[in-house]
Amino acid sequence: MKTAIRHQIINGVEVMIQAKITKDLSIGDDCPLTLIGGPLLIESEEYTLEIAEAINLVCVSLGVQLIFKSSFDKGNRSSVDSFRGLSIKEGLRILQKVKDEFGIPVLTDIHEPFQAKIVAEVVDVIQIPALLCRQTDLLLAAANTGLPVSVKKGQFLAPGDMKNVVEKLEYGGTKNILTMERGTCFGYGSLVVDYRSLSQMRSLGYPVIFDITNSLEKLKGMDIPKNRLKEQHQSISHLARAAAAVGCDGFFVEICKSSEVNPSAGTNRISIDNLEEFLKPILNIRDATSLLKSFTSKTL
Repeated sequence: MKTAIRHQIINGVEVMIQAKITKDLSIGDDCPLTLIGGPLLIESEEYTLEIAEAINLVCVSLGVQLIFKSSFDKGNRSSVDSFRGLSIKEGLRILQKVKDEFGIPVLTDIHEPFQAKIVAEVVDVIQIPALLCRQTDLLLAAANTGLPVSVKKGQFLAPGDMKNVVEKLEYGGTKNILTMERGTCFGYGSLVVDYRSLSQMRSLGYPVIFDITNSLEKLKGMDIPKNRLKEQHQSISHLARAAAAVGCDGFFVEICKSSEVNPSAGTNRISIDNLEEFLKPILNIRDATSLLKSFTSKTL
């Protein structure tokens, strides 16, 4: 399924916005919807391959581009006792197996500059966590690999502040950049999504991804009653559909097996069983907004 998002008007000029991820996959205008998804952490080879295969089957059936994401380590977990994942060597070995077995691009995040060169031997996209998005040395190390870089907007930044982040990546040597919206701090322990940020960040000239999982992070670390879980999952769909209506190039979401309990599972994930149901309305909204734009442009 291929739907053209509107071309951005920047400084009065219509500009096609794209980022080339691999020779077969680009993100942005005139490209299919892209899903960046997978389990938060690489917990085992068997588990990772099982999840990757299931996600890939759904995406292929719907015509959605997939970039598989999982982390070999999460250095920013809230508790020192939290499970952080496997070693960089073992994590990359498993990600390479995902690429080899299913032929899909893979993405992982880094927390220190020295990791960039190591992960670049395997991954197709390097991701910069939101809390580290202003770290110059980290951004330059990622950009210097020559790979596409996905960078999350810090919860503490306004959309316009991403201009400096993008300029650092450009200076480092990459033109294939993805910026990612993941909510903005609102008081203590809460996030809100200002959907204007999607178009504001896109005006920097690069595709924008909406991170649904972390935009709902305000409920992490809290005891959520069972009767609230349904409401939480509804919020995932509500935020995604709103972003699709406003316009974005893809979505980031943590995906796990249904009804599982594991060290990295959170309430903001979606299950494999619900992935198709989650994606279909997004694709329908995307098609509708594209048709509306086409009709409007012909009648003006």
